[in-house]
Amino acid sequence: MKKNLLSLLFFLSITFSYAQEKNKPGTEKVLRVNFLNPGVEMEWPTGNYSTLSAELGIGYGGGYPDLTYAGNGFIYIISPFLDVQQKWFFNLNKRKRKNRVTDNNSGNFVSLRFITRGSSIAENVYRTSDTDFAIGPTWGIQRKFGKNFHLLFDIGPQYYFDTHGNGNIWPINLQINLGFDLKKK
Repeated sequence: MKKNLLSLLFFLSITFSYAQEKNKPGTEKVLRVNFLNPGVEMEWPTGNYSTLSAELGIGYGGGYPDLTYAGNGFIYIISPFLDVQQKWFFNLNKRKRKNRVTDNNSGNFVSLRFITRGSSIAENVYRTSDTDFAIGPTWGIQRKFGKNFHLLFDIGPQYYFDTHGNGNIWPINLQINLGFDLKKK
């Protein structure tokens, strides 16, 4: 009798643990195409509540004060870019409890973002170097709407620099991106 009771308890505990694990939200691998700053982005899970995203594209950016000069009017730089971001999601469980979408990594996050831009395709300023870099923390939101529409917004300070040692702090960097999630892997 004791043996049967222990076996039943063991079986129930494994079943209960597995069922809870299945109901937990988690991050997913997602491939997406963004179109505000055109690019292809891949997001990989690095944990239950974290992802690493990398995007390659050609996009618009403004000029950094210490890295550009002789610009007047609306300053623009159109160039290829690489944007890498480690995101830590902090509200996936709360969203799940409230029956909100967590698919395709929909949630609020803090991150460490690294971005680099290459030689300009078009610009109305002179740059101190053909390549510049920026790194900094962000706070953001990421949402899935409908079947595959994607919205990302994040904001935070960053340290920017070029290959010649010029650099400074930019107090508020803003990113808004719209795109389509192509498929989950």
